[in-house]
Amino acid sequence: MHNTSSLDRRDFFHWGINGLGATALAALLSGETASAAEASSVLQPKAKRAIHICLVGGLSHVDSFDYKPELRKMHGKSLQTEEKPDIFFGQIGLLRGEDWNFKPRGESGLMISDMFPHIAEMADDLTLLRSMESKSANHTPALFLANNGFEFNGFPSMGSWISYGMGLENESLPAYVVLNDERGAPNTGASTWSSAFLPSSHQGVVLRGGQQPVRDLFPSHALSPEADAATRQFIQAVNQQHVERTGLDQALTARLKSYELAAKMQTSIPAVSSFANETMATQEAYGIHQEQTADMGRRCLLGRRLLEQGVRFVQLFSGGPVAGSPRASWDAHENVKDNHTIEAGRIDQPVAALLKDLKQRGMLDDTLVLFTTEFGRTPFAQSAADQVGPGRDHNRYGFSCWMAGAGLKPGIAVGNTDDIGWKSVERPIPWHDFHATILHLFGIDHEKLTFYHNGIQRRLTNVHGDIVTEALA
Repeated sequence: MHNTSSLDRRDFFHWGINGLGATALAALLSGETASAAEASSVLQPKAKRAIHICLVGGLSHVDSFDYKPELRKMHGKSLQTEEKPDIFFGQIGLLRGEDWNFKPRGESGLMISDMFPHIAEMADDLTLLRSMESKSANHTPALFLANNGFEFNGFPSMGSWISYGMGLENESLPAYVVLNDERGAPNTGASTWSSAFLPSSHQGVVLRGGQQPVRDLFPSHALSPEADAATRQFIQAVNQQHVERTGLDQALTARLKSYELAAKMQTSIPAVSSFANETMATQEAYGIHQEQTADMGRRCLLGRRLLEQGVRFVQLFSGGPVAGSPRASWDAHENVKDNHTIEAGRIDQPVAALLKDLKQRGMLDDTLVLFTTEFGRTPFAQSAADQVGPGRDHNRYGFSCWMAGAGLKPGIAVGNTDDIGWKSVERPIPWHDFHATILHLFGIDHEKLTFYHNGIQRRLTNVHGDIVTEALA
């Protein structure tokens, strides 16, 4: 069993790659926050905060949350279509039935497979979206689309828009925090949580491994309290002289605020990251002392603690870069059973523990839990046309995500794919609709939360987006 103090110092932060640096830690400018909130809040918000579990690589919906008995019956038969599917590797093998058994779960009877036995126990708290759609079958543009509403970088992420629209609750912590998989960040890197043309105060702040969870948060050499105070006084004097000469502009204000927040985070980050006051039962529920679940368990528990302290949006990535052998993501081209067994085993217990923990603390009433993947996987095998190979290619036409918590109707499934799980046929949900719904739950009209950039009033949903009212309580 781990020593708690040892866990806090050495074991806790070991997840990922470098952060964005202290200059990305700008505090929300109070004037911007007020105007954004006044312009966008149109109803009483159901959600105050969100935690987003983002699966990198493409979860197979037909093996997890989208039960297709017809697909099992048609196992080994050819896909009957004259259309050339938009997939990545172009191999269209024979249809392949699911590799995990499905069962009705809870009082709701939602069909969820044995891939996620712990999450399945929480079925009555889930709102399944079984008719998600993407415009791209390529990881990078699909991951951008899922996070920022466009198929390329240069646009603010959902977390940044929520930070911009909702503002800051705790001035000692950033509004948007990113916790990467210990195996690395997604291929899209920092662009995935970028604030782009929004003020840099709304950028996702990465907490990473090592003795400095945020890059450049602490001096490279230890300073005495006297030297530290003198340094801050000197910087403040120089900044004041500059303001008196040139006036106070937005960029300078953001930079000054960034240093103020960084100073506060030197105390707040070590405090929120310590598990000293978490019971051993809680730590074991999250699986932080088991090798398989330790990484995600720590991040889920830290995510809950960050939300408790007023962070608006916490983003946890499951999976690192999609390339490599063995793969460190959900990109199961070679073998779905082998790949998804490993990846699900890493996150199933921690994510379920997070849901239970939020619920028993009463936090699920005003917290959104989001569980997404950039696309699904094909119902046919990725193999020769006359074979049933063990892998599946990318499927942008129909896949599953789920949500839980504030303002949602629990224990239901919205939408449907066709009989084999290839295409969405009932209430298709493109990413713009998903984003519009999330903003709505935060009390924000997605058409009114805008930012003027390069001659255009930009928004998360571009010129699209319909709220998925079927998912709302």
